[in-house]
This record gives sequence, C-alpha cells and structure tokens, in this order.
Amino acid sequence: MDALASRHGRKLLRLPWQLHDEEQASSACQQLCDAWGSLDSLIINAGTSDYLADDMPDDELFESIVSSNQLAGENCLAKVLPLLAKGKSPQVMAIFNRYSALQLHAPTQVTAGWNNMPQWLREEREALEGWGIALTVVAPQSLKTPVTAAQAAPEAWTPQSAAEELLQRLPLREPELVLEVLDLSVLWPLSR
Repeated sequence: MDALASRHGRKLLRLPWQLHDEEQASSACQQLCDAWGSLDSLIINAGTSDYLADDMPDDELFESIVSSNQLAGENCLAKVLPLLAKGKSPQVMAIFNRYSALQLHAPTQVTAGWNNMPQWLREEREALEGWGIALTVVAPQSLKTPVTAAQAAPEAWTPQSAAEELLQRLPLREPELVLEVLDLSVLWPLSR
C-alpha cells in the first residue's frame, strides 16, 4: 500500500478503519468527503478476513467472514452513496471470494438479499442505477444461482494479477464478473 500511495498521491486515499463498524464507516466517509467531495468509483473488497476477532472459534469462522463483510459492504455503500451520486460516471465494484459469497443460515433456503451479500447487491442494482451508479459484482460462480452459463476455470491469480484484471475491467461497467481462484489464501489470507 505504501508503494501505491507514493505512486498515486492524492488519487489514493487509505482508509484504515474497521468498516463493519458503522461509526468507523461514517468516519471513513467523512474523510472521503473532506478529501474529494465526490467519488467516481468504490471498490469493496468483500472477501477480507481483517474484521475477524483474534479469538474467533473455528466453528464460527465462515459465518463471521460472511456477516462482517456484509456489514462492511452495507455500511460503505450507505455512507458513500451521496458522494457517488456526485461522481463522474460513478460505479461500485464489489469483490467476493468463495467464503464471503456463501449464504448465511440454512443452505436450503432461497438465496435472498438478507442471507447473501452478492444477492443483496444485485437487489440494490436498480436503485443504484436510479442514482446513475453502475454496479459490478465479482464473485465465484454460484451453483445454486448461476449468473452465466459459461464456466470459468479457476486460475492461479496473484493479488497483482487479479487487481490489474479488475482495474482493466472497471471501465467496461459489466454487471457480473466470475472470478474463480485456485488458492483462496493467495488473495484472501486468513488472519489466523
């Protein structure tokens, strides 16, 4: 991040808060507002395990990854919506991994916005478009609710190659991208 910050200067703003906490998400949004006043793009890394408590029991790990990323994503989007609405061709790209794209609660339930973050974002797409904001959901293919008939082969993505690919795709404003990763820990290492 330090190298990116030195290369991009004021174009890159580092927000070191725990964004799953509403108060800290508000502080981050205020920093964005103070620095820029508007936002053209919001990229949500909804696959992080940064929000997990150090003493998290193993049997709660995956549910915590899903729920903490869902809170962070909802907080981020709600707080920066006015800034995005002021942006030039504004867009949101939310990136999920195999764990964070899981459905909460019983997997036999219908996939819906209340139990699945990628689905929640899809349900918000129409409202976002009403604000002039494009949405790209980047996630592994769901066997339960596939977004495309095409099969994406898992690839040996590195953080650098995945970031470059997603940044190249950002201007295309695609509604859905399927990202299959051979080794999840390369892109989203568990903090334990």
